[in-house]
Amino acid sequence: MTSVAAPALERAYSECETITRREAKNFAYGIRLLRPPERRALSAVYALARRIDDIGDGEAPPERKLDDLAQVRAQLATVGEPTQDPVLLAIGDAKVRYGLPMDAFGDLVDGCEMDVAGTAYTTIDDLVVYCRRVAGSIGRLSLAIFGAAREPGATGLADDLGVALQLTNILRDVKEDGRRGRVYLPSADAAAHACPPDLSDDAALARLVAFECTRAEEWFARGLLLLPMLDRRSQACVGAMAGIYHRLLRRIARDPMAVTRGRVSIPASEKLWVAASCLVLLRGAGVCGRERRAA
Repeated sequence: MTSVAAPALERAYSECETITRREAKNFAYGIRLLRPPERRALSAVYALARRIDDIGDGEAPPERKLDDLAQVRAQLATVGEPTQDPVLLAIGDAKVRYGLPMDAFGDLVDGCEMDVAGTAYTTIDDLVVYCRRVAGSIGRLSLAIFGAAREPGATGLADDLGVALQLTNILRDVKEDGRRGRVYLPSADAAAHACPPDLSDDAALARLVAFECTRAEEWFARGLLLLPMLDRRSQACVGAMAGIYHRLLRRIARDPMAVTRGRVSIPASEKLWVAASCLVLLRGAGVCGRERRAA
């Protein structure tokens, strides 16, 4: 990696943090709990992940999307060169500082290519492969920034937590994705709940969603075992991000039919409460993400 002037790096990281504040509706609550160096690095990871996701979710023809994803894959080999854009400059610096596993970005590209190809999922094991690529990959990158990548079992647990978060995303967006021709829920599960392949029967879809919520809860139970392996700042970050998604999952589980009426979300006040509870953890008291009795 060629040396990059400090002002250029400062601008690069600032751009990544701006992208994260603007686009990361849930993750930003946790990222802001990190120390500034780790916060900047994780913002760079998010910014590049967002770029890759936006290619896969964009309106360009599939051939153009695959070309653009291939270009990103090629750029990953030379991140940090002074001629690159701010996001890649920041990633190059974070790679050196934290030993980012760059193959994880390759996994994310692989997952987006599955979206472009319109990959169908027959079983939960098929879907888990996708979830590990698009979400577990971010967990593995985060572990490097947290300094916990060498903790025994941490990588697997980060993958598990990524699966939990991605399954929650899939359940939240099931109708929106369906309108775009993307069906992620396993066809074997749909058949078992008498739900048509296109998920057009709302009552059957609600039964299927309720079933998948129990699966996602199991992934959360495993993935959250990662928290004790992290330092307190990292615990607070992961606890806030996971806590927000966990509350979203439980809201869907309480009313599975809600996903047929529109996108389910939780208000900003609840997100702030989860982040605040994790700040308490930083001060040595309480349990990050503990559910309120009224929730």
